[in-house]
Amino acid sequence: MARHALHFALLGLSAIVVAAPSPVDIDVGLSTRAPSSSKKVIVQMFEWTWDSVAAECTNFLGPAGYGFVQVSPAQEHVQGTQWWTDYQPVSYILTSKRGNRQQYTNMINTCHAAGVGVIADTIFNHMSGSDDGGVGVAGSSFQHYVYPGIYQNQDFHHCGLEPGDDIVNYDNAVEVQTCELVNLADLATETEYVRSRLAEYANDLLSLGVDGLRLDAAKHINVNDIANITSRFSRAPYLTQEVIYGAGEPITPNQYTFIGDVQEFRYTSAVQSAFSGGGSLANLQNLDSQGWVPGTSANVFVANHDTERNGASLNANSPANIYTLAMIFSLAHSYGTPTILSSYTGFTDTDVGAPNGGAGTCTTGGGANGWLCQHRWTAVAGMVGFRNTVGTAALTNWVSPGAQQIAFGRGALGFVVINNADGPWSATFTTSLPDGTYCDVVSGASSGGKCTGSAFTVSGGKFTASVQASNAIAIHTGAKGTASATVTVTFSETATTSFGENVFLAGSLPQLGSWNPDSALPLSSSGYPTWSAAVSLPPNTAFQYKFLKKETDGTVVWESDPNRSATTPGSGSTTLTSSWK
Repeated sequence: MARHALHFALLGLSAIVVAAPSPVDIDVGLSTRAPSSSKKVIVQMFEWTWDSVAAECTNFLGPAGYGFVQVSPAQEHVQGTQWWTDYQPVSYILTSKRGNRQQYTNMINTCHAAGVGVIADTIFNHMSGSDDGGVGVAGSSFQHYVYPGIYQNQDFHHCGLEPGDDIVNYDNAVEVQTCELVNLADLATETEYVRSRLAEYANDLLSLGVDGLRLDAAKHINVNDIANITSRFSRAPYLTQEVIYGAGEPITPNQYTFIGDVQEFRYTSAVQSAFSGGGSLANLQNLDSQGWVPGTSANVFVANHDTERNGASLNANSPANIYTLAMIFSLAHSYGTPTILSSYTGFTDTDVGAPNGGAGTCTTGGGANGWLCQHRWTAVAGMVGFRNTVGTAALTNWVSPGAQQIAFGRGALGFVVINNADGPWSATFTTSLPDGTYCDVVSGASSGGKCTGSAFTVSGGKFTASVQASNAIAIHTGAKGTASATVTVTFSETATTSFGENVFLAGSLPQLGSWNPDSALPLSSSGYPTWSAAVSLPPNTAFQYKFLKKETDGTVVWESDPNRSATTPGSGSTTLTSSWK
């Protein structure tokens, strides 16, 4: 990641994700880390209007199992269509490009009714960046250091650097926390008045039912100031703070963990490197041993609205399918509380604001009217259910035969296989899952006892799969079912036999007897010495099989090892031809 991604956002500050508990079922103690409800995944609905967020909570986020929605800043800001104008406060009136106070309140109530908590994006570090002043979107007049009825010149830092007050030296902690970010008027958060005014603003949001706060640019506020401000809150929301790590710098993310969670940007960088081929997926196993913020205090993301623009992460323009694979990983791994960014196209223009007047619109599995709607992508939505099911279960059964291939379980609740290599990965995977047939939530879902995508059968804790290049599969105990359709596979085995001896077929699927010779399928000898049988199997399913002979006295003779492997087609039929070995 660039050393200070924040600076390259052209007056907009990086996002800090705040994990938020819902008022009904959340312990509001400041010591609370990940949301205590069973639904912990946060979705950042970047630049969505309040009305469209409310509708999406009802129509998709709640039913899909998302726990929390992080929305854009609510306070009055400078005028302009650019996305970063939202990050230049003018007053604490709750009117912005996204909507007004009534619409904001309605969004919170609607999302709560759908079982989704709301995280407010808040800006405690600064006000606007315009030297000339102007009029905000709610009609408030202002100048650079004068915001009538709120702040005056004495409420800001004036560090006296030449030619301006912008931060120059990130090795100087005082300068980082008392000078300006790209000319944004820097609040004197060490003063009693500023602290009380910021707490008043936060308490107004909390009074409307907000569940958590994203503390933008927390790195640029002394940690003692933040602790003082948050101690004045009327109740203790879940907090997460943006503290971008800089190698060798005196201000570090770990200094802020006693207040709340911290966004771990080193995670974002490591994921980008590993999935882009500069690193290894195998190195992503023990993330709590990297020297980062502990996973219990970390809020993580594959991309946020800044990093997708400044090159500090993967994004929707990344090659092949690696962006989706990285999100699958983030939702599968146990480290941190994950946030999924839902944004819009055109982000290569670092200024362009939301499409469609800010009204977020999606299709069944994607976006519309310029929106990407990553939160609706089949694999991403499926992995939200995976995360909700596995909870805090430990990482188990890790395997990595190559730098771009990993598979691991989450206790006895879920298992994921990620193949970022250039060719297919066929293997038998050992899991801690109970026996049964599971739906792959990357390719589909469980609906009415059927799998709309691929299905995999676990027998004796093992299942066989062939995962195509740049693809993944994920199964969990909350998504069981059988294949919604079948394909016909004809097995044709050339084998000579003695009188009374017959040939049978056994394999890893229930339809093939789950390796039990007593349940093996008899083959017809009508084309002797070719024995054959047509079997209905689930589509897109990898399996292993082997032939065996049964003597007249019941003795069983298996073919030689290794097992044979195959994957059923997505539709139609196929024939597997072989000879006894």
